[in-house]
Amino acid sequence: MRVRIVAAVTVFVVVAGMICVNLRPVHAGEQPSVSGYKVLEPIRHGSLTVFPVVSSKSYATAEFLTLDEGLRSGDVVVTEYGNVRGLVRRKLTPAIERESRAEVNRLVLINNSKRPLLLLAGEIVTGGKQDRVIGKDRIVPAESDPVDLSVFCVEPGRWVASSDHFGSSEANYGGASGKVNAMPTTMMAQPSVRAKAMGDKDQNQVWAEVRKQQASVAVEVEAASPAIAQEIQSTSSYARVMENKDVKEKVEAIAAPIEHNYESLIKQLRDRKAVGVVVAVNGHIIWADVFASTELLERYWPKLVRSYASEAVVTRAKGGEASLSQAEAFLSDLEGRRETIENEPGVYRHTEVNGDGFKAFSLTSLLPKTGFDVHLAKMAE
Repeated sequence: MRVRIVAAVTVFVVVAGMICVNLRPVHAGEQPSVSGYKVLEPIRHGSLTVFPVVSSKSYATAEFLTLDEGLRSGDVVVTEYGNVRGLVRRKLTPAIERESRAEVNRLVLINNSKRPLLLLAGEIVTGGKQDRVIGKDRIVPAESDPVDLSVFCVEPGRWVASSDHFGSSEANYGGASGKVNAMPTTMMAQPSVRAKAMGDKDQNQVWAEVRKQQASVAVEVEAASPAIAQEIQSTSSYARVMENKDVKEKVEAIAAPIEHNYESLIKQLRDRKAVGVVVAVNGHIIWADVFASTELLERYWPKLVRSYASEAVVTRAKGGEASLSQAEAFLSDLEGRRETIENEPGVYRHTEVNGDGFKAFSLTSLLPKTGFDVHLAKMAE
């Protein structure tokens, strides 16, 4: 097979890392294996359906730091690109030292923790000159120098600094017990917004989807509160829309029962290694998130389920009920026409597969004693 390799240099703020992009057709037998996954009977509430996914294998993932944990502890700092000089461990190169302008699609992150940081596409950081959504899964090594993050704005209209550094959303989430976490957590964008960042990789597409979902949310709350609907329409921030009290109540009405039932199921299925979900809204399979362990799934589950519920709140097209066989078929089909591989040697490999009616993304850890897929996401198109 002829393979065309395009060398690309990823801009790391201090250390230049090489990323290789491999564009080629994907043939039968080369797609990532999902033979170790099994899809179980669904949990349904209203228009949202989740199919639990269990695995024959589980990996040690406790060492990974999540963005929520890093921001809460202060070990992870995210800031505008122009603020980089105050964060550097080593001397900047002259080209970077001269750079002082903030840019819409660039942020700087430094991981001061002794643990590697896991970032998921769709996680939203608020603050700076605009709220941003992370565009790609990646791993940031422990005690890293500042790295350049590829992001997309989810707050069209604002370009005035609200803070020097980015923090977490005010959308506190409760667990199945209903107890709200003492510290806020970052928000996960709903699948339709997440897809524009991950799949289209186009800022205008992201902005268009944010405006579309903002208008849909306003319609949902208008009958009960016209004033709130007007307030939602007037704000430019996707995060503030989803943090609105009336909107959160609608999302929570769908998310809480699903969260409670699946958390109970995770406990029952711990020995069977529950690692993810296939998601359907109004009878249509739209998404899948699968992790390397039950432990990692549990850490992301509260904000993931609310992102799915947010999609259900604004999706009006009605369908029948998605079946178990449809969910199984969706998860098992990873054969595509083209595969793109980005590789940061010794840290991670990011693989995108483009298929008929879907895109799939896998993040593989290349850190010592790992070598496994940390996260798999698949979207329907």
